[in-house]
Amino acid sequence: MRHADKARLAGLVPPWSLPIVLPFVLAAFLLAENIGASVAQAANGSARFEGVATCAGSTCHGRAEGNGAVVRQDEIASWQEPSSSTGAHSRAYAALASPRGKKIAVNLGLGAATSAPACLGCHATYVAPANQGPRFLTSDGVGCETCHGAASGWIASHYAVPATHASNVANGLVPLERPQVAAKVCIDCHFGSSDTGQFVSHSMMAAGHPRVAFELDLFTALQQHYDIDADYVARKGRPSSVRMWAVGQAEAVRRSTDLFAQDRFGTQGVFPEYYFYDCHSCHRGIQDGPQANRTFETNPGRPIPFGLAPYNDENIIMLSAVSRALVPGRAAAFDMASKDFHRAMGQGRPQAAAAAQKLRGEAAALSDALAQRSYGGDDAFTVVATIASTVTTPRFTDYAGSSQAVMAVDTLLNAMVREGRITVGAAAGIRANINRAYDAVRTPETYRPAQFRSALGQATSAIGALR
Repeated sequence: MRHADKARLAGLVPPWSLPIVLPFVLAAFLLAENIGASVAQAANGSARFEGVATCAGSTCHGRAEGNGAVVRQDEIASWQEPSSSTGAHSRAYAALASPRGKKIAVNLGLGAATSAPACLGCHATYVAPANQGPRFLTSDGVGCETCHGAASGWIASHYAVPATHASNVANGLVPLERPQVAAKVCIDCHFGSSDTGQFVSHSMMAAGHPRVAFELDLFTALQQHYDIDADYVARKGRPSSVRMWAVGQAEAVRRSTDLFAQDRFGTQGVFPEYYFYDCHSCHRGIQDGPQANRTFETNPGRPIPFGLAPYNDENIIMLSAVSRALVPGRAAAFDMASKDFHRAMGQGRPQAAAAAQKLRGEAAALSDALAQRSYGGDDAFTVVATIASTVTTPRFTDYAGSSQAVMAVDTLLNAMVREGRITVGAAAGIRANINRAYDAVRTPETYRPAQFRSALGQATSAIGALR
């Protein structure tokens, strides 16, 4: 996927309220072609999904202006905003009927994409008819309950004076302010799950589906439809962007390795499922002449046999940096499990699956530790410095990992601004450095590892000087 024109973003977001993101990620939102979230965890027993219309009254979440006493109450307008990143979820179902959606369905022999379970799992709130209320519409796309949970248990009481956030959660509302909970909900479609229609296979990408990409804090910011005011803090606590980002990285590794270890996802016939591998290790120019130059660099974090397609380790690289910065006591075990996993790729499927489970366990332990630790003002600086360290930067040899790195640095820079560690003016002063790093990953075809590492180093040095 390509960078979208940054001019398209003008007016969509106020400066520094959220990251100036990697455009290939934002493009996925604007196209609304690979988005959604899981509802499986809520669709149990008699839980019923009441539909977007149930939330859309003018006294509820359907106001024209966000001037509610407790919550904004204009959430539906934000969710439906045409062409905006905040409206991507509402457009997800319509994308199935687009020329691209139809082409993918034809290529895969799925019939109509608008009725194919392989598509609806992420492009709509996909639940069985028995769990659908009278106002529920699949055509609403990824509706409120996809993320917030089936509303039948809490919709009638969640706004009443005696209600509290804790009581709403007890009645079935999904506590998305908890990073691990939010990550698991978002990752189901923005990364993949074992539920119906929530895994974008290599076949789907070959048919035209964009490669999925995920970064929890960034995606949360893009979809933010609430104000973090005193009332929010009183009900849910003050959020930490560093915690959200770090836990998102851990949960992405946890999910990736969990799916890979399952044969029904990790293999496709006699071949591995190439969704898990770095796309650009294979999709690059092939030269057969005697003067052909090697177009890749050996990666110190991936002890794999020469010529083997590498596992896409963009989140593994970030989580390694996070562990050394914030949970140093677990860093060595995670790095060892990571190298063992890559090494096992050259040994066989059973060995690789076993190593994936071990790495999954280390990622899960890091997720718990990152979710439970307290966060201070210097944490974002510490993580940025670790990403830029001599231990981490040699691992930026491929497009996907480098893209994740610059997105992380920009996300963390904005966290520093939001949390008052640096001023808006100071951050604006180093925007050019960040943009140079973005330019280095403008397209996979023009990506050059050495140039990227130089640009990232300049950006992180400028951030470090503000500490």
